[in-house]
Amino acid sequence: MAPPSHPHSHRRPPRTRRPAALVSAVVVAAAVLVVSLVVALRPAEEADTVQARDTSVADTRASSSPTESKPEREPTKSMSASPTESPDGKPAAPTPSTQPSATSAPAPDRRAAAPTSASLAGRIEPGTTYDGVATHYDAADGDGACSFGPSPDLMIAAMNTTDYETSKACGAYILVRAANGASVTVRITNECPAPCAPGQLDLSKQAFAELAALSAGEIKISWSLLSPGTSDTISIRYKTGSTQYWCGIQAIGHRNPLARLEVGTGSGWRQLTRTEYNYFLSPDGTGCGGPIRLTDIYGEQLTVEGISVRPDAVQRTGVQFGRH
Repeated sequence: MAPPSHPHSHRRPPRTRRPAALVSAVVVAAAVLVVSLVVALRPAEEADTVQARDTSVADTRASSSPTESKPEREPTKSMSASPTESPDGKPAAPTPSTQPSATSAPAPDRRAAAPTSASLAGRIEPGTTYDGVATHYDAADGDGACSFGPSPDLMIAAMNTTDYETSKACGAYILVRAANGASVTVRITNECPAPCAPGQLDLSKQAFAELAALSAGEIKISWSLLSPGTSDTISIRYKTGSTQYWCGIQAIGHRNPLARLEVGTGSGWRQLTRTEYNYFLSPDGTGCGGPIRLTDIYGEQLTVEGISVRPDAVQRTGVQFGRH
C-alpha cells in the first residue's frame, strides 16, 4: 500500500551548496565595499552635526528631572534680651529682642512687633468671661504662693495652677459671679494645685460666703478680670538674701496684672525672669538697686527709681497703672 499523501509537508529537492555559498560571499563583499565608500565620502561636518545632536539629546534627558534644592533660609536674627531703651528714656541702637518693647514702633517682622494686650495678658485676658466652679479654703492671714504676705482684707482667692501661669495671675483682681446673681471681687494671692481644674477658683471662706452658704462646698461661677479703682500706689520689695550680686524683686499693690519687670543697665533695660513664687530674679546682680521698669498687661510702663536693695522692706513708689 502506498503511504498517505501530505501536500503541505513535501520536502524540496536538495540544492547544491557550493554555488549558493559563493553567491553569498560575493554579496557580502559588495555590501562592505558600499558601506566603506559611503562613510569615506560623508563630509566631516555632517558627522559632527550628528554627534552634536546626540549630545544635545543626552543633556536634555539628564536635566529633565529637576534637582531638588532646599530654599534659601531667611537670615536668622540674633535674639537676645538686650534692652531697646535706656533708663533715661533715650532710644538705644535697635536690637531684635525676644521681648520687644511695648512702646517700640511696629516692625515688618511680626516677631519683633510691639506686643498686643492679649499677648501680654497670657491666659487671663481682659474682656473675657470664664466659666468654672468655686470652692473655699481657710485663708488664715491671706498669705500664699504669691508671697505678698498678710493681706489687709480677706476678699482673696487661689487661682488654679493652669490659669495661675507661673504667678502671672498674682495680684489680679477678679469679679466672680454666682448663678444666683450674687457677686464678689477678689484678689489673687495664692495658687490652687490639682485637683483644681482650669477655670476653678478656691475662694477664702469670707469671699465664698458672699456668694453662697459654706455648706454648699462647690458652686458654679463665671469670672472675669477687673481693673478696679484704688488710691493705693505700687510698692517694691527685695527678696530675703538680696545683694548687689544677686537679687529677687517683687511688685506689690499693682492695679492691673504685671506682665514684665525690667531693670536698668549701663546700656538699657534687661527683663528679669519671673518665678512661681512671684519674684523676678537677677542671678548675676545686674540692675539690683538700679531703676526698675514695670509693664502691665495693657502695655502701660512705669519707671521707678531710688529703690535701694533692702531685703524684706516694702518701699512705696508713688505710681500706679491706669484704670481700664
